[in-house]
Amino acid sequence: MTKVLEGIRVIEQGTFITGPAAGMLLADLGADVIKVEQPGSGDPFRAFRGGLYSPHFQAYNRNKRSIALNVKSAEDREIFDDLIRSADVYIQNFRPGAADRLGTGEARLRELNPRLVYCAISGFGESGPYRRRPAYDTVAQASSGFLHLLINPENPRVVGPAIADAVTGFYAAYGVMGALVERGRTGVGRSVSVSMLEAMCHFNIDAFAHLFALKDVTGPYSRPRASQSYVLECADHRWIALHMSSPDKFWQSLAKVIERPDLFDDPRFSDRFARIDNYEDMIGTLAEAFRTRSCDEWCALLEAEDVPHAPVYKSDEVMGDPQVKHLGIEVEAHHPVMGQFRTIRGPVNYDGTHATEVAPPPTLDEHREEILDMLRK
Repeated sequence: MTKVLEGIRVIEQGTFITGPAAGMLLADLGADVIKVEQPGSGDPFRAFRGGLYSPHFQAYNRNKRSIALNVKSAEDREIFDDLIRSADVYIQNFRPGAADRLGTGEARLRELNPRLVYCAISGFGESGPYRRRPAYDTVAQASSGFLHLLINPENPRVVGPAIADAVTGFYAAYGVMGALVERGRTGVGRSVSVSMLEAMCHFNIDAFAHLFALKDVTGPYSRPRASQSYVLECADHRWIALHMSSPDKFWQSLAKVIERPDLFDDPRFSDRFARIDNYEDMIGTLAEAFRTRSCDEWCALLEAEDVPHAPVYKSDEVMGDPQVKHLGIEVEAHHPVMGQFRTIRGPVNYDGTHATEVAPPPTLDEHREEILDMLRK
């Protein structure tokens, strides 16, 4: 695949997810991402069962090089400064004020390199009453209104992956690339700042569109009801998902598949708006039907009639799917110390070509000599 960011150097001083996710996205597109880590321990996400190569760390740190630097020491500060002079982008996700205390604030780094795109990621923003509050994924989801849409009101508990962390990393990389395009015109770097709160409010934009336009406060079942989405248990206790949306042809096909040609004679299900109003009744009707066949049987019948569906896979089932195999979504590489590394390739394809090559996440300080040799040239 064409490495569209080849020649761009990124210095990432990120920890946990938001900063490393932004760096990984840029690295996946060909940028040379050098991860600056704390000597001895590195990114806190490294720690796992007495080692420093956790699955969490692996998820967000492929295609990078690692060097351990204590930027408070004069010797390491000089190396860090040389890296900044050679860089196009710097990324950090410290709490506001921490970078200045470490000597990695924007003003100082921009004196070293006026072309630098400086990206700061925070929880609640660089200013305001919450600027110093700690923020993690669940906090950002909750404060943006997004968590409200995920919680089952009858059994309120946090569910799912770290969406806010990953989404914020995406927005940060998006902002960095915009700044790089502008720098290509002006020759001057720009400050990019992204907070988890702002990122998740924007990611939750559909809920706010309904609020602003209709004064409608959406809940966890609002979108599934409107989009006519269902998860149903099959005879073999596997689940299948349907997304019926608005085209009537899908419903006609579904009625044929479940052998209910009379389905639309029932006034509760006679048209889209009736089905939305009687969503719970439709769940009951479909649940009864889908308990009669296995998931594979239903998938074959639904595919034959062009009904939007998919089995609800667990993570250990996804890679066996024929379409996933065809797209080559799983890629692997070998680390000389840590062994086989398997991951999910970047989803962006250029000119129809998949990104099949990947560099395993680095061990702590793995590329120190290589990076120092680069700076000496």
